Amino acid sequence: MKNIAIIMGGYSSEYKISLISGNVVNQYLDKTKYKGFCVHILPEKWVYVDEAENEFPIDKNDFSVTIDGDKIKFDCVFNAIHGTPGEDGLMQAYLELLGIPQTSCDYYQAALTFNKRDLLSVLKPYGIKSAISYYLNKGDKIDTNEIVQKVGLPCFVKPNKAGSSFGISKVKTEAELPIAIEMAYKEDNEIIIESFLDGTEVSVGVINYKGTITVLPITEIVSENDFFDYEAKYLGKSQEITPARISDEMTEKVGAIAKRAYELLKMKGFSRSEFIIVNDEPIMLEMNTVPGMTNESLLPQQALAAGISLEDLFANAIELALK
Repeated sequence: MKNIAIIMGGYSSEYKISLISGNVVNQYLDKTKYKGFCVHILPEKWVYVDEAENEFPIDKNDFSVTIDGDKIKFDCVFNAIHGTPGEDGLMQAYLELLGIPQTSCDYYQAALTFNKRDLLSVLKPYGIKSAISYYLNKGDKIDTNEIVQKVGLPCFVKPNKAGSSFGISKVKTEAELPIAIEMAYKEDNEIIIESFLDGTEVSVGVINYKGTITVLPITEIVSENDFFDYEAKYLGKSQEITPARISDEMTEKVGAIAKRAYELLKMKGFSRSEFIIVNDEPIMLEMNTVPGMTNESLLPQQALAAGISLEDLFANAIELALK
């Protein structure tokens, strides 16, 4: 029986969603092979929380927990933290130093993909297209005229390193830019402003399944809101259609680009890349390396469409990490 620490929570606005993801992972773990421990990683405490909601502190020296005088070490860590410190490389580096296998990509890949602007610039020389964008760091002079000249209107203002659509605005007039920028700065000190792409939005899951890099059935996202924002993602304000209503050629094309990005970056574990297809060209927006694992989340939906149960999906991630 292997001891699996399922890390969840985190230090960002996404911690509530992460706790749901982590609990779903625990629910679907194969109990004949694995003993799951729900470990909450929060700014104020790192604790194992048992079924009765008792909390046991995690010893950060070796990432162990002591229960009734018994010291328990973990064979593997299942990473379900969206945002920092689980998706930006910090936990990956810490666990690597301790020699504990974990289910997500390595620390460099996590840090790179978490930074949308760096990710897109690394992939660009390989012919992977991205939107026209304008970058700002906190403290930079804001020249709204220059921004509009470069990206046009409408445009999207996004925190560079945040997920779940926190801090994102769709801006329709130049006058709205300062307010949107201020809102994005609440999530991150770096901002990316992108031209509006009018096309079909799709989400492509790529995983290593039993040793083979596999593209899962693609999901098309049709948001009732102005874009795929937090409400659309989590409060049912969108339609998620798997498989996407795109041609077989386009399915092949966008799947190949997502797979190529996964291979170029030497990714491991899960990844979910977002694209907008404009005039038959897939434009990449971002890549998530700790995608949502709730029952409503896209990657579990895609796995089910591929005939992979959640129990199998999670066991596969653990077995690959243990190898």
